Amino acid sequence: MGNTFYFEWEVKLMEAIQAALGSFGAKVASFISNFGEELILIVILGFMYWCWDKRTGKGIGLNIIMGVTYNPILKNIALRRRPYMDNPGIQCYKAVDSSADIMDIKAQGYSFPSGHSTNSTIAYGSLAYYFKNKPLRVIGVVLPLLVGISRVCVGVHYPTDVICGWALGCVIIFLMPWLQKKVPNKLVLYPVVFVISCVGCFYCKTNDYYTGLGMMAGFFTGDIFEEKVVKFNTTRVWWRCVLRVLLGGAIYLALNTLLKMPFSKEMLEAENALGYAIRTVRYAIVMFVEVGVYPLAFRILDKKKA
Repeated sequence: MGNTFYFEWEVKLMEAIQAALGSFGAKVASFISNFGEELILIVILGFMYWCWDKRTGKGIGLNIIMGVTYNPILKNIALRRRPYMDNPGIQCYKAVDSSADIMDIKAQGYSFPSGHSTNSTIAYGSLAYYFKNKPLRVIGVVLPLLVGISRVCVGVHYPTDVICGWALGCVIIFLMPWLQKKVPNKLVLYPVVFVISCVGCFYCKTNDYYTGLGMMAGFFTGDIFEEKVVKFNTTRVWWRCVLRVLLGGAIYLALNTLLKMPFSKEMLEAENALGYAIRTVRYAIVMFVEVGVYPLAFRILDKKKA
């Protein structure tokens, strides 16, 4: 299942890197790889949107949403197998799903382009783009580079996966602000972007696409709801920031659990229209609550004095 294609130099380079790394180097690479995980992205987005600068948070959020949607759109076209699946000389040091067989492509996902490289480029690169701060610019370049290289070191991506992941992230960082300037009316921009993004419904067979599509729907509707109804104020009081982020994270986890309860495990994991629809709606609700509804609580929380 899936397609096998790569350049010989990629395999030789990966084998040489892993031979030089050793067990300690592999652990370091695995740790660095965590900076491209969804949890880190959620914390960054939550802090920026709920606390530091709402407008910038929305810009970064839009970029991240585009990345988590369009990366799997491309993955489902290429259907490229992970490097270690076809090359015995390459070891897998950090599986995407540690609870599943590393050869289970359904659980481990496709390789091209690298989602971690795309997401880290967007998250840290967006911070540098919007704030134009020298330290953030350094972080915006160095961290995505390290994350991308780490994905090669742990054996789950070819170098070309990473390069194209970086490229996709860079395109999104510059394309979305440009689109927002050209089409400032969100009631026009958001539906058009969403409809175009639905192209993946015709051929995507992986859950990550439908997760992204649901998050996109929830983010778009939540953003409009917040602007029309909520209109919350950000804060830079440290304890309020911590409280907002912790509560937001707790709500995210709780909603993800509650929305699964009405369905069987088989239905949630089903690779059919119903299973994909359930996943899309679940994540749309979660994102709508986080972006549009949860900030209503800030009026109450902000009345509490330390």
